[in-house]
Amino acid sequence: MSSKSRVRKPGRTAMSPLLRSLTQSRTAHAPVTQTMLLQAYAALDALRRGHGARILHTTLSRHLLVSQELVHAGWGADARADIESAHAAMVRLDVRERQTGRWSLEDDDYASLCAALAIFDGQLSAASLSELASAEAKMIEGLMRSARLRALAEAAV
Repeated sequence: MSSKSRVRKPGRTAMSPLLRSLTQSRTAHAPVTQTMLLQAYAALDALRRGHGARILHTTLSRHLLVSQELVHAGWGADARADIESAHAAMVRLDVRERQTGRWSLEDDDYASLCAALAIFDGQLSAASLSELASAEAKMIEGLMRSARLRALAEAAV
């Protein structure tokens, strides 16, 4: 048996060399980012036209959360207020749908969401795929943490 330790060093990533090269490749970058933007803009358009659904609301909200994580990582730090305004618009949209059963965006909320998606577009253009993957992972961690806290609060009641 070898006397060498088989424990990974803390600084090493578990990513394969092929996956690492893909995340840093600009060739692989465009299809991924264009798909993300298309999903976000399609969801916004459907919500604006009153043809929304919970899944579209969730999709757009998740993209805004990724944008927020990118702001925390330094991509568009001056846009924090615009992203927060877009989140508030999504909350108002959700409340409105629960009250009326209809998906309807007010003009101010639509403008706020358009501005946030323009910021997201810039972030997607500038950030690498590994930075985008990291932002998505942090977004998912935040959602899971929030769900656990909500479950604990409900269990305590």
